[in-house]
Amino acid sequence: MQSYWMQMTDHDTVIELREVPVPEPAARQLLVRMRAAGLNRGEFIVGHGLHGAAGTWKAIGGEGAGDVVAVGAEVLAFKPGDRVMGRCAGAFSQYALMEADEAMAVPAALSWEEAAGMTLTFLVSYDMLVLQGRLRAGEWLLINGVSSGVGVAALQLGKALGARAIGTSGAQAKLDSLQPLGLDIGLCTRAPDFAAAVMQATAQHGADLIVNAVGGSVFAENLRALAFEGRLATVGYVDGVLHADIDLETLHAKRLTVFGVSNKLRSKAQRAAAVPRFVSDVLPHLAAGRIRTLIDHVFEFDQIEQAKSRMESAGHVGKIILRMPVAS
Repeated sequence: MQSYWMQMTDHDTVIELREVPVPEPAARQLLVRMRAAGLNRGEFIVGHGLHGAAGTWKAIGGEGAGDVVAVGAEVLAFKPGDRVMGRCAGAFSQYALMEADEAMAVPAALSWEEAAGMTLTFLVSYDMLVLQGRLRAGEWLLINGVSSGVGVAALQLGKALGARAIGTSGAQAKLDSLQPLGLDIGLCTRAPDFAAAVMQATAQHGADLIVNAVGGSVFAENLRALAFEGRLATVGYVDGVLHADIDLETLHAKRLTVFGVSNKLRSKAQRAAAVPRFVSDVLPHLAAGRIRTLIDHVFEFDQIEQAKSRMESAGHVGKIILRMPVAS
């Protein structure tokens, strides 16, 4: 089968298409004929540590959707022919293995492309907003980099939970395009200069929960923009800034909570633990069309370099999808 592999150096990435054997599912795994897969910015950013030491080759792709071809001996919930989606190592391949505990049935209304781009962004958003962020109806949600895949998912999930949403982006056109999804206030800026506008928009209350998908360059400004007992989630650092000052006086006086959102060090059991709640709480919204995967562009399998370039240009709004070739 065809599979994309990538080597990350200290400064760049190299992608290679390989012919490799079709994998065999272990006891609790599914073998999935991949139909589409979603690109995620962190996978291509030097310094995120998702590929181990520099110089290491690894099959790439972290999420996707397809139909089950075979199941492991202990799998009871799925059978060959089922349409599934989920986190999936090596998803940029004609076939890939998916952990049965992390696999989800694709709602009938979703296309392969929509299903492929849903898993990581919405699971991460569920972690940030619900499991750790404790977002409640009527609260203010601020999303840095709201036009990213995670940003768009967090916006939609936040609105489904009854929150009021503020988003930042360096492009006014991107903010305008997100108004139909419920963006209440758009702040056109890439700089750490938005706290005053957030305080003004919230009648000096501040943001109850902030999603930082930008990085260290806006960390201190986010602390200034938080409400009393506010929560700050860090989900990425596309700005490459890995260190930031912490105003301990503000942290102390406002009783703030600061937390990270990453699966890099989590076990399989930890990653799978939230899936049943996610299926119960979020999939009904997707099935009914109340929230959806916002797709920026779909690229064919042999256009992976163009897809990567589109992501790195930061010109996209929502998810970039790679469509798999027909597998023999």
